[in-house]
Amino acid sequence: MIPTEHVLEMKNIRKEFPGVIALKDVDLKLLHGEVHALCGENGAGKSTLMKILSGAQSATSGEMYVEGELVNFSNTKDAENKGIAMIYQEFNLIRELSVAENVYLGRLPKKGITIDWKKLYSDVDILMKRLNLNINPRTPVSALSVAEAQMIEIAKTLTMGAKVIIMDEPTAALSDDEAKTLFSIIEDLKSHSITVVYISHRMDEIFEISDRITVLRNGSYIATKNVEDTNYDDIVSLMIGRSVEDLYPERNYIRQEKIFEVNNLSGDSVNNISFSLYKGEILGIVGLLGSGNFELTKLMYGSKKLDSGEIYLEDKLVEINSPSDALKNGIGLITEDRKNDGLVLGRNVQENISLASLNNISHNKIISKSKETKIVNDQVQKLNIKVFDPSKQMVGNLSGGNQQKVLFAKVLETNPTVCIMNEPTRGVDVGAKAEIYSLIDKLTENNKSIILVSSEIEEVLGLSDRIIVMKDGKVVLERLANETNQEEILAYASGGVMDE
Repeated sequence: MIPTEHVLEMKNIRKEFPGVIALKDVDLKLLHGEVHALCGENGAGKSTLMKILSGAQSATSGEMYVEGELVNFSNTKDAENKGIAMIYQEFNLIRELSVAENVYLGRLPKKGITIDWKKLYSDVDILMKRLNLNINPRTPVSALSVAEAQMIEIAKTLTMGAKVIIMDEPTAALSDDEAKTLFSIIEDLKSHSITVVYISHRMDEIFEISDRITVLRNGSYIATKNVEDTNYDDIVSLMIGRSVEDLYPERNYIRQEKIFEVNNLSGDSVNNISFSLYKGEILGIVGLLGSGNFELTKLMYGSKKLDSGEIYLEDKLVEINSPSDALKNGIGLITEDRKNDGLVLGRNVQENISLASLNNISHNKIISKSKETKIVNDQVQKLNIKVFDPSKQMVGNLSGGNQQKVLFAKVLETNPTVCIMNEPTRGVDVGAKAEIYSLIDKLTENNKSIILVSSEIEEVLGLSDRIIVMKDGKVVLERLANETNQEEILAYASGGVMDE
């Protein structure tokens, strides 16, 4: 076979479902040994395209070539036989079996009619060393961390002779250090001419490790760019179909009356914090890891114990000893961990939205289904939550952006005066971010006051009217958002000194 420039080509790929065209004649070309990022909002067609590439679905029309050979995959095994492997967010490992057994599952080496355990463990040990992984092949998968399990998935694809490995949100559950380990393994894959298709909402990662980026929008191919020839604003604009400058609503806030105040709050890494919040204001709170910013929000919400200090709402001293106290006093919290703390993924959308406001739709502890349906449908419409039937669709089956909007709906249905938002756009694509930013802005137009905590300084600058910077549990800077910048915020957050 004559060597080709492209390890894989997809031409004019079209996928039709009843009443829906998911992909409209999409092209994708992958070079040998590159990291190729696939970007687009939820619903852009990324997952459908990758399912076709990995053999999990068939295309309605179009052609695929692997190293110049026309291929037609009927299932994932066909794709694997041609060197195409996909690593899903939900790992395909058997927890009760060892690392070695999982790596060669269904392909265990034999000596006669028995399994050659010596060869199995030796081969996997060599593979672990190649990937710089300190994992014993005999270790049961149940004893591995999430990061280690992901590395085993990668190892498994290599034993299949993978030429192309598709990684779907590979760092979603990884720490920064674990992500760095993954990136080093990806570099090793590249050095062995293995191509990685990388899907992630984290644009900083995409620009760090990718060679090229392909953008899809509404099921259509938009562009492919070399990373060195593009930037964040360019890619985001291609993804959402408008200038990134339009991502944040324009704020023209004029200070109104004080609505919320904390005096000398202390507890759980927070030391004597005082500040005020005004009606209709967005107050951003920024801090690096360990600054105490998230702990502060939980003290105000009552989910962590307050050692000392006072909280005032509309000039009235309030006692906040629990989240129920906070809700009764008009303080709501959008948690930073929606999957573990904010939503019940195994329950439907309707139950999740009404969960925090059952008292308002119940009589003698019996829920009024008509009232529940009304408030849920109102929130679904207001927040543009994409769901076919709130009473039937499980929250865990929604996209990240729609899950986040369900969390917003749940909190907003309690009608809070002050809404604390911890990482309000974590794990959602840029299109969903724009919708959430617009929602936050509209809440302030309805006289809601927002305390916004985010690790994305650009997000805080783009949304806030005023910004507080924290370090070591204390406030080290307070500025109007239009009077500061990312460099000054980082300098104060890290303890550095700004040049005058």
